Amino acid sequence: MPEGHSVHRIARQFDRNFVGQQVEASSPQGRFVEGATLISGRTATEVKAVGKQMFLEFDEELWLRVHLGMYGAWDFAGEIVVDPTIASANGRMGQTNQRGTVLPDEPVLDAAGENSMTSIGAPRRARVHVRMSEQTRGLRDEGAQWPPPVVGQVRLRLLTDLTCADLRGPTACRLQTPDEMLATIAGLGPDPLAGDPAEGEERFTAVVRRKPTPIGLLLMDQSVVSGIGNVYRAELLFRARQNPHTPGRDVPEQIVRGLWRDWVRLLSIGVETGQMMTMDDLDPDEYRKAMASRDDRHWVYHRAGLPCRVCGTAIVVEEAAARKLYWCPRCQA
Repeated sequence: MPEGHSVHRIARQFDRNFVGQQVEASSPQGRFVEGATLISGRTATEVKAVGKQMFLEFDEELWLRVHLGMYGAWDFAGEIVVDPTIASANGRMGQTNQRGTVLPDEPVLDAAGENSMTSIGAPRRARVHVRMSEQTRGLRDEGAQWPPPVVGQVRLRLLTDLTCADLRGPTACRLQTPDEMLATIAGLGPDPLAGDPAEGEERFTAVVRRKPTPIGLLLMDQSVVSGIGNVYRAELLFRARQNPHTPGRDVPEQIVRGLWRDWVRLLSIGVETGQMMTMDDLDPDEYRKAMASRDDRHWVYHRAGLPCRVCGTAIVVEEAAARKLYWCPRCQA
């Protein structure tokens, strides 16, 4: 499931490529025909991401709410203007940096041959029609079909003169009034990038400190905090050396606040790099490996049975609310 950093990256691409543009909408799959008809011909006016959900406004106060869920994805084609706050032309990170890490000058490619800093949303193979441009729109590949052919089950296609976005497999894709949109957001926990982080810290701390639910489950509860998924949950708890089974109300306040502040930091890094980078103090070679491979960028996630990077104890994996929970039984005892 895409975690919060991916949704914020996608929202920023919509802001640069769709907001202010008249949009043609269709539902090739046929499951959103009525909604697409209402959107088509309107101008996109605003986009916001809160946690794992994106809200795209069209004129006359019509909002499109999209929750990608476990299997949803946006595929972009055409001429894409890369958000310069995410990456610079040479693929380097901007102001957000890993503590103690010296960044390489050249782009780092992952196993799929992709530079995640200039990818859209969650790292994925670039579509053949996508042309990346940081400041200006380039020309589409000469001879490429436009609009691009529909591939697979596309719930919603949004199309401007230059850019195409195809939505596949979302958990939610529906239109909302402004009041409905605000009610949806009101039911979500704080997101560091969708409000005042200091206010979010107070809200998060107050909720966690009164809950008997294990902290490992609270971090995945989108009504408690927005955007954290399985990867960030495991890594945040390890970085705090916090046992995931401790009831929220029993976690010391300074640890709860530390979890929030670490989430603020890791989310910003994730948005900027396109990767859920959770390890600090990497030298340039280690950083390259971490950017290229998930196996080298996490402390405990997806490392069941492997030795803890700190103490050498085998990392444990167990089921928690139907999701895999990775943790070190010694460091997080």
